[in-house]
Amino acid sequence: GGGGGGRDDREGLLDTKSEEFIRLKERILLLERVILHTIGFELDIHHPYKFLVEQIKKLNHNRVLEYEKPPPGGGGGGGGGSSAKMTQELVQYGMNFANDSLHTTLCLQFPARSVACSCTYLACRVCKIRPVGGREWPDVLGVDSEALASISVQLMELIADKKGCDLAVFKNIRADLDSMGGESGEAVGQGDAKRPKLR
Repeated sequence: GGGGGGRDDREGLLDTKSEEFIRLKERILLLERVILHTIGFELDIHHPYKFLVEQIKKLNHNRVLEYEKPPPGGGGGGGGGSSAKMTQELVQYGMNFANDSLHTTLCLQFPARSVACSCTYLACRVCKIRPVGGREWPDVLGVDSEALASISVQLMELIADKKGCDLAVFKNIRADLDSMGGESGEAVGQGDAKRPKLR
């Protein structure tokens, strides 16, 4: 108990009846409206998880993906076991990338399905899985190459500083994304400012 008259003793707090408080309150309310208009009053954020799992299962079911080199011990048990292993591995890595995407503004920049496609792409690249028949990733995933590159670069930027991150894999992914960009090379985001520090 004790200290019943403490309102005047609080330092650093604004008096709710002061002009400064009223001015700051009005400024906050104005900026809230600006933010709501900017995001189009869209407060329902869709997460990439559902799309990610659906896409990986579909890609595996349609046998559109293959390991660059067959995994050790993967050849003897028939296609079903290898396919199930691939699905499990891709979902695990894809979920990790999807979780990392929540630490960015990607959910405001791109539809959840595009984020899921990029998470699938990154998971495939980390697991050394490629499209069969030399097909291109944007075609296999059904995503625009610029969106794929921009999302992937933002995720790699976030992850590149983490301890234990395999930067060599990210350098290979970066080269792949640069080649998708064609002649302009701008498909990978907004120039060098958005490039992950992978040296």
